[in-house]
Amino acid sequence: MFMLAMRSIRQRPGRFLATLLSAFLGAAIIMTFNSMHDTAAQSGVDSVSAETLTTAASVVGGYGTLLVFFAVASTLTVNVRQRAAELELLRCSGATPAQLKRMVVGEAVAVALVGAVLAIGPAMLGGQALLEVFQDSGQVDRSVDHSFGAIALLSGVDITLLAAAGAAFLAVRRATRGHERRGRGRTFFAYAALVTGAAAVCSTFAISATDAALMAAPAYGAILLSVGFALLSPRLLKGVLDRLPLTGASGWLAVRNLRRRADHLAGILMSLILFTAVATATLYMQAVESDAVEASGLTKSVDAKNLETLNFTVVGIIVVFVCVMLVNSLYAATTYRRREFGQQRLAGATPGQVLGTVGTEGLILTVTGLFFGTVAALAGIIPFTVVRTDSVLPHQGLGIWLAVVSVAAAATLGTSLATARRVLRTPAVGAVAVAA
Repeated sequence: MFMLAMRSIRQRPGRFLATLLSAFLGAAIIMTFNSMHDTAAQSGVDSVSAETLTTAASVVGGYGTLLVFFAVASTLTVNVRQRAAELELLRCSGATPAQLKRMVVGEAVAVALVGAVLAIGPAMLGGQALLEVFQDSGQVDRSVDHSFGAIALLSGVDITLLAAAGAAFLAVRRATRGHERRGRGRTFFAYAALVTGAAAVCSTFAISATDAALMAAPAYGAILLSVGFALLSPRLLKGVLDRLPLTGASGWLAVRNLRRRADHLAGILMSLILFTAVATATLYMQAVESDAVEASGLTKSVDAKNLETLNFTVVGIIVVFVCVMLVNSLYAATTYRRREFGQQRLAGATPGQVLGTVGTEGLILTVTGLFFGTVAALAGIIPFTVVRTDSVLPHQGLGIWLAVVSVAAAATLGTSLATARRVLRTPAVGAVAVAA
């Protein structure tokens, strides 16, 4: 199976580019921030600098680990679904389910290892740049030198390989298990996340306005609510589709396609919901906190500066990863529809009508993801703002939300339309013949 995995990678390396990119970015982020552990462990580093570096490495390193897993899992799930016919042929040829799992896991680990190795150089440069950011803000002493050691290297490689292996195993397992059994487990975790998130949000009102931990409860509550919505994304999408009054050929076909592919599009909608909720909630709460400190006339403490830096860094990482996940998933999913587009054109649809359908699908996905992500974000923002400023809504206006919406819409609609336009360059007859 290992030799078969290596042969598969050599024969069709293009299908693994999305996984390679996800592993590369994930390993680079993990090694960049975990190099702060190596830096803090050097002799002569003062306690304040060491605490700042360790906190950054621990918090962002944890987020990075989760994002690596989700990013790799998203790309591998699409990859396995598109190879359903190939895997079924191998089973008919005598391969057992265990052998197929070992093959797919072997492919994922090999590709992830290459990505992790390629990420070492950028991670060293990123760690040096991150240290300079902390030094420029006065959070770390200028005398501290950057160190890229065993903690950064081993954590980056090990976490990336484990994430790839685990994501590949789950992707193959999901492809061979019954839909009903999968749905029950997803529904249970979704409602558990929603209940826990609601409890965390409500606990905000029991915390003092000046408590340093005030932001933690609504922030984690918003994240958990977004996770719950994300896990329910196929059901939410179907509910939205049932209420859409779309007319015309493109609208009718878009709704039909989305309803049929709702389960397959769950990863894309999940990314949109998580991105919208986490980015919107974090940025608004940090803006409210900064304005409240400025209005009080107080100077930000080192802990407050650390929290602000971490918040903006986490949002930046999420933006990068979600964009990568969206682009990878949408590119793979749209390219896979080459035969479908060819059949539509042979049935009389023009390229403009096909692009109109794809654009309508992307718009519905974007609006759905933004809506539920915004609901989750508001659930955290409103309690925090009420406790911190006695106002119901932040005074920062819609600027932050519009920026988040613009990034999400550009990634979703831009990738869908650009990929569809590229696919439509192939003649209809050729597209049907090649895909068949």
